[in-house]
Amino acid sequence: MIDDDGYFGESVAATYDESSADMFAPDAVEPAVKVLAELADAGRALELGVGTGRIALPLAGRGVEVHGIELSRAMADRLRAKPGGEAVGVTIGDFASARAPGTFSVGYLVFNTIMNLTTQDAQVDCFRNVAAHLAPGGTFVVEVMVPQLRKLPPGQNAVPFYVGANRLGFDTYDVATQAMASNHVRVEDGRGSFRTIPFRYVWPAELDLMARLAGMRLRDRWEDWSGAPFTSESETHVSVWEKVAD
Repeated sequence: MIDDDGYFGESVAATYDESSADMFAPDAVEPAVKVLAELADAGRALELGVGTGRIALPLAGRGVEVHGIELSRAMADRLRAKPGGEAVGVTIGDFASARAPGTFSVGYLVFNTIMNLTTQDAQVDCFRNVAAHLAPGGTFVVEVMVPQLRKLPPGQNAVPFYVGANRLGFDTYDVATQAMASNHVRVEDGRGSFRTIPFRYVWPAELDLMARLAGMRLRDRWEDWSGAPFTSESETHVSVWEKVAD
């Protein structure tokens, strides 16, 4: 159900950290924080879709001043309640358009969050919004999946990503519109629940064009935060665009 917090209201925020526990593990967090701290250098960092602070809090713990933009008040409340949460400023709003105070050395979107913007126009607006926050020479980092269309045989539109005794997760794709949805089925104590969240998948080259429209150019693209080369077999990418000096 959608409310003022979008698809990440109280019912989702209450269990978000536990349901995404693997993404909170040190081997998932520390490489990203290392890269972002190096890009921030002595400047400030802006996280779009800051959530409960998975990346923002350890990044702030490294001495980087971090500010977040977050639509969900329920998620932001949990960030603020954590140790060190008071150090991360949060602007409540849509990260495609909401403005945070000040100028930043790096902006970033992690864990497929760019796909929460479900139209191409909104994704383009996001790039322009980030560029408006960045100092000349500042960088914008996006971590996102490569669309898994190679896993779709003719006539099929669903790709499972988790199959367990009490849980089923699968993505559905509309290749004509680039719309997709992540679908989550759970059975607990004999009762079933279903949740679906809409996304828009986006190609690396498409993101590069969005960056150019916003006055940025591609600087680096890796398969992951370790800097592994991005190849035709990569299922994710971490891309870094640089704001062109005026």
